[in-house]
Amino acid sequence: MNLEQMGQAARAAAYTLAETSTRAKNQALLVMADALEAAAADILAANGKDLDAARESGTGESMLDRLMLNPARIKAIADDVRNVVSLPDPVGSELDSRVLENGMRLSRRRVPLGVVGVIYEARPNVTIDIAALCLKTGNASILRGGRETFHTNQELVKVIRQALAASQLPPGCVQYISEPGREWVSGLLKLDRYVDMIIPRGGPGLHQLCKEQATIPVIIGGFGIGHVFVDDSADLVRAIEVVDNAKTHRPSVCNAIDTLLVHQAAAAEFLPLLSARMAEKGVELVAETEALKLLNAGPARVRAAVEGDFDTEWLGLTLGVKIVTGVDEALAHLREHNASHSDAILTSSLSSAERFINGAPSAAVYVNASTRFTDGAQFGLGAEVAVSTQKLHARGPMGLEELTSYKWIGQADYLIRD
Repeated sequence: MNLEQMGQAARAAAYTLAETSTRAKNQALLVMADALEAAAADILAANGKDLDAARESGTGESMLDRLMLNPARIKAIADDVRNVVSLPDPVGSELDSRVLENGMRLSRRRVPLGVVGVIYEARPNVTIDIAALCLKTGNASILRGGRETFHTNQELVKVIRQALAASQLPPGCVQYISEPGREWVSGLLKLDRYVDMIIPRGGPGLHQLCKEQATIPVIIGGFGIGHVFVDDSADLVRAIEVVDNAKTHRPSVCNAIDTLLVHQAAAAEFLPLLSARMAEKGVELVAETEALKLLNAGPARVRAAVEGDFDTEWLGLTLGVKIVTGVDEALAHLREHNASHSDAILTSSLSSAERFINGAPSAAVYVNASTRFTDGAQFGLGAEVAVSTQKLHARGPMGLEELTSYKWIGQADYLIRD
């Protein structure tokens, strides 16, 4: 494998894709979805090898859940690809248009970014999601998955290559770095002659590596401490359902919450309800001093919070709990503890809701809803390439439009400048 050659192939493929019709791109995606389901047995067998290796190495249950595929998940991935087909192709659409005094018609038209490099860890569905979104938007992609998904990704890449070949598209449209060494990541980060954007999906270590080593623009995606704030005006019985969903629906993913903040006026009533529900779901509570006093009498497992706990993305059945004096202290906690992904307020107060919306530094903010909705498919974007937790140029779930840029188009009648 040669990164220079991969870059050259990706750049050449990007030129081809920029001129490929929406119909041809959609046809390739439909072939990919069908091939994915047809290859389900091989994919699951490969995934079983990865799961066995992960268990032997002592991998925790939350990471195993992120790694695991089953027939239902494969069907869901294939359906996400078909959903991408059904979405409008942003490439070629005009953002705006006007006629200047000199007679020139000036517009901005959406165009592909070019070549996108994506580095990700134990989420095999990401391989298909990224390939599909990049293909739809006319971008070539170079993918590098984690070693935890080595065998699974080999089978998924076969499916992608079959779809490209059957659709008469260059193999350089989607390429995969199969070598596990970190030096390949470092090499990709410096491939600025060919790669236009890097998107790392993983933890803080990967993000920091990309920030320090990349000579290519980087969009940080995926990491952030998730919070729910239960206001004193909230319907506490219904609030339990939202907190439960936000924590336990799928605790291993990045839009599951890590910390629960409770208004001091609601704590005496709400925390016993929380303890009972979390005990049912096997969630350990990590509580600061005031919350600990109320939770110790309940059935849930609970321990005192120590330094760093409220900065931890648990990715499992652990939940930090803190009592706060109100919206202001809740927002101060969010700002101090990396609230950059998904955060929610449960309240019956319009003013509290607006203050939380305006003050939370998160990419996605919810009022009376679970944070689990931060997802490309849930937002109607099809799949997603990442959830951007920075502010430029994309924020939140990155769908099709976020994988495009624009160019200025000037049209006139042999116009010259005076």
